[in-house]
Amino acid sequence: MPDMLVKLYELPPLEAPLRRCERQGIAIRRPLAGERRPLVAWVSARFSRAWGAECEAAFAISPPKCFIALQHEAIIGFACHDCTCSNFFGPTGVAEGSRGRGVGLALLLSCLHAMRDQGYAYAVIGGVGPAAYYAKTVGATLIEGSTPGIYGYRRERTP
Repeated sequence: MPDMLVKLYELPPLEAPLRRCERQGIAIRRPLAGERRPLVAWVSARFSRAWGAECEAAFAISPPKCFIALQHEAIIGFACHDCTCSNFFGPTGVAEGSRGRGVGLALLLSCLHAMRDQGYAYAVIGGVGPAAYYAKTVGATLIEGSTPGIYGYRRERTP
């Protein structure tokens, strides 16, 4: 799967997606330190242990390099940045029953706006699945020659 590039200086506004979530009783925020273990377990169980490890890496610095979506105090989604590599967005995921409600968009934009606020001009979305979604929502473009990208590079060269 290829990587994509996002211009962080041309992002859509964050406020409307956050308000849409709020109207549904969904909070989007950075997790607290005490939420690390439950979040990593949730991500590992629903997506993969590798994603759980990346999510754990988000807590190596304060504030954590991730955002969570909560409804009734329960985790329903997450998104990370600067975990696999500096300037990388992902991984990200939303619980199956909560998809289609704007949660993924709010998490994506929360991360990308945070990355812009850190001083990045561009962000890399590594090993994308839904390329058309990222192109439509944040104007991401494919990075030529990026398959297999950093994930394949690391696997091929790990002793």
